[in-house]
Amino acid sequence: MGQPAKVLQLFKTLHRTRQQVFKNDTRALEARVKINEEFKKHKNETSSEKIKEMMKLGSDVELLLRTSVIQGIHTDHDTLQLVPRKDLLTENVPYCDAPVQKQ
Repeated sequence: MGQPAKVLQLFKTLHRTRQQVFKNDTRALEARVKINEEFKKHKNETSSEKIKEMMKLGSDVELLLRTSVIQGIHTDHDTLQLVPRKDLLTENVPYCDAPVQKQ
């Protein structure tokens, strides 16, 4: 896959992730504008090293959004209800009451 195709794929992936992570949050969904601005600002970049650097940053941002961001809804003046996505809910490692010392 050529570099322009990879850039386009990252662009689409960022937008899909934005839609999933910020679902039903119109204010946060406006991140669309920022994503578009950043890609437009650098559309004439020719340095393959600089493009790789920006692609790495975009991939890191997408991973961070997908794995670390949880929506919260204000339900009261001092209460926040968390709304985790199903893909973030994983099995926890069982708690051990009597930890074993490593040798």
